[in-house]
Amino acid sequence: MTALPSLAAIVAHATALRRDLHRHPELGWREERTAAIVRGELDRLGLAWRACAGTGTIATLAAGRSGRHLAIRADLDALPITETSGVAWASIHAGCMHACGHDGHTAGLLAAAAWLKAQEAALSGPVSLLFQPAEEIGEGARRMVAGGALAGVDALYGYHNWPPVPLGQAVCAAGPVMAANGVWRATITGRGAHASQPQDGIDPVATAAAFITLAQQIVSRRTSPNTAAVVAVSTIHAGSVHNAMPDSAELSGIVRAATSPERDWLGVQLDATLAAACAVSGASYRFVCVGEDPAVVNDAACAGHAARALDLALGLGWAHPTVLPLMAAEDFAWYLDHVPGCFVLLGGGAPDGSAPCHSPRYDFNDGLIAVVARFVAALVGAPLPH
Repeated sequence: MTALPSLAAIVAHATALRRDLHRHPELGWREERTAAIVRGELDRLGLAWRACAGTGTIATLAAGRSGRHLAIRADLDALPITETSGVAWASIHAGCMHACGHDGHTAGLLAAAAWLKAQEAALSGPVSLLFQPAEEIGEGARRMVAGGALAGVDALYGYHNWPPVPLGQAVCAAGPVMAANGVWRATITGRGAHASQPQDGIDPVATAAAFITLAQQIVSRRTSPNTAAVVAVSTIHAGSVHNAMPDSAELSGIVRAATSPERDWLGVQLDATLAAACAVSGASYRFVCVGEDPAVVNDAACAGHAARALDLALGLGWAHPTVLPLMAAEDFAWYLDHVPGCFVLLGGGAPDGSAPCHSPRYDFNDGLIAVVARFVAALVGAPLPH
């Protein structure tokens, strides 16, 4: 009989992989080296795989078994951020880093793959492992679906490290978990003039200021305090010299809400608010708000199954009182348009505090790799690694 690999050995190997991936981050649709490492590891484990969505990869265990076909997803891509974490395995690529932990998500799923391959005979149904590109730009999940990633899949599970939650705890609930997001852009067109002669122009900067002030009232005064919603003005660009009123101002920002219809309503309200500000000043405008990812909404049965898996992986008392939905967005939502599923937040916070996701100081907590391996094993009904 072949000896089973130990969890310690699996985690040590996956940790080295994770730190290598962290040193060599790649942006969405450019994850060539990352994909090669994933596929090389699957080859090493004797797991058949196929490419999907370019740099994405799908591996399936226990193909042809009669039980429910479960799939687990991890993401691959990095962010265009310059790292300042100071860790020995910091990014060697200027302006690019794993600031969201996708290196750890990938390494964790590879650790789970190593254990599941050793326990393949114990699986009652097929298990697919999805290594997805381009999550950060909101495109990868849709391309994976178009590439047949969900063919035959009965339920899909995903996870994300979450630094505000301590290691050993998690957030798992039915219903909305992450927000529907949208991006808006506006151009306010006035009439340029000398700054000392404002009566000769139409000031797009003053109009933009009025719009920004009014826009903050959409959430504070037009939505219920019990409703999760965000309207943000993130950029404004106007003018080039101190003594001239510019012709135009460019603005952009985001909207977030617990459901896609509520997100779309926020965009409509922004449009109406900008129209009102321009009507007062005499400026004209162009406005567009584009919905990106829908809300991540966990299926109740899948959330219950994931909670039971967390009981096994973490022990009782894992539940953290994080208020949901978060206003972050996730393209995992696109999978849930096709199959039921559940997205879990796994606590990655360190006792001395952790930098948040998307911070240039962020680094993934390697203690989560063992958690992911145990959680995935519990999800698919395999004996837990120890």
